[in-house]
Amino acid sequence: MQVIGSMQNLPLFPVTVVGSWPRPRWLLEAKKKKSPEIRSYEDDATLLSLKLQEDAGIDIVSDGEQRRDNFLSFLTDKVDGFRLMTMADLLEYVEDKAAFEGLLQALDVPAFSIKNPTIVGKISASGPIVLDDFLFARSHTKKPIKVTLPGPYLLSRAGWVKALSGDVYPTRSDLTEDIVRLLRGELKALAKAGAAVVQFDEPVLTELVFAGKSNTRTFMCAALAAQASPEEELDLAVDLLNRVVEGIEGPITAVHVCRGNWSRNEEVLLQGSYDGLLPWLSRMKTDQFVLEYATPRAGDPMLLQELPERAKVGFGVVNPRTDTIESPDEIARKVERISKVLGAERIHLNPDCGFGTFADRPMASASTAYRKLCALTEAARILRGNT
Repeated sequence: MQVIGSMQNLPLFPVTVVGSWPRPRWLLEAKKKKSPEIRSYEDDATLLSLKLQEDAGIDIVSDGEQRRDNFLSFLTDKVDGFRLMTMADLLEYVEDKAAFEGLLQALDVPAFSIKNPTIVGKISASGPIVLDDFLFARSHTKKPIKVTLPGPYLLSRAGWVKALSGDVYPTRSDLTEDIVRLLRGELKALAKAGAAVVQFDEPVLTELVFAGKSNTRTFMCAALAAQASPEEELDLAVDLLNRVVEGIEGPITAVHVCRGNWSRNEEVLLQGSYDGLLPWLSRMKTDQFVLEYATPRAGDPMLLQELPERAKVGFGVVNPRTDTIESPDEIARKVERISKVLGAERIHLNPDCGFGTFADRPMASASTAYRKLCALTEAARILRGNT
C-alpha cells in the first residue's frame, strides 16, 4: 500500500480528530475477559476506527487509541515503573483525603472508573510506547496519521504521589529528566517512521489558570501534586515540552489543551478563556495548538491572534460530549470569522476533545462521532469554496 504520510498535499482547513474513538462493546468485553485473542480484537477495532474516519472524509486520521484504557493509563503496559491505580485506590495515599474525595464528587468523577498510572519505581520504556500502534495504522491507511502521547507536565503531575513515588523520586523535579528522555525517545522514533502529527496532551494546564468548581485541582492530578505557584508550574510545563521537541524535525508537533472531558455535565467542567495561558503557549516550541472552541466555556477565539504567527491552530468546533450534530453552515461561519484574523492556511478543524477518552465511559457513540466528523468535512468543503 502506498502511504501518504506527508502533509504537503493537504487542502485548506484539513479535518482531523483529537485522538480517541469510542471502543466497540465487543472489544471492551474481550478486555474484561482477558481474551487470549485480545490483539486480534484490538486490530479489528483499529481498522473499524480508521474506516469510519476515512468514510467521514477527514484528512488526518488516528488509530482511535483502541488499544488504550484511556489517554494516560495505557502507559502502565508500556513503561516500567508505573502502577495502574483507580482514584479509589489513591484515596488511601493522598495527603488530604477529605479534599480529594470532595473533589471527585464535585467533578462528577466515579472514583472506581478512572484509573491513573502512578509512579512506584524508576521509569523507563520496556519497548516502543506507541510506535507499533502507528506502524499498524500506517499499513492500513493512505491518510496522514496523528499520534497522541501524554504530555511531560501531565506525567509529572498525575504520576507522582509522594507516599508511593518518594523512595525513587523524592520530588517531582527529580523525575523530570526521565520523563523528558522517555517522550523524546518516542518522538524521535515516530519522526523517523513518518508520523504526520505527534500531539502531546496537556489537559491540566487550564486548571492552573482557572478552576471552576474544582478549586484549582482536577482528577487528573491524582496526588494533588502541584506545590509551586501557577506561574512556576506553567514555566515548568513550557520547559519540559520544549525539551521534548527541541531539534526534532519531521512531524507537526502539537499540544492539546482542553478543559476536561470526563463528564457530559458542562457545569462541572472548567470554564474560562485561554487568555491566561497565552504567554506560556506562545513560548512553547510546538508547531500547533489544539484547542477547544465548541462551547461558550472557551471564551472569544479572536484572542488566538496573539499566538506566534508560525503556529497552526487545531480549532475545536464540535462538542464530543453531546448527541446534537452541529450544522456545517454554522461551523463554517464560526471558522470564517477566525480565519480572517489567523489566515486560512493556519487552521485545522477538529472536535474539542476525544470521542472516547475513557474506554468504559466514552463521551459519544461511534455513530454520533461519525456524524460529527461528517459535519466537519462538509464545513471544510464550504470554507474551501469560500476561500
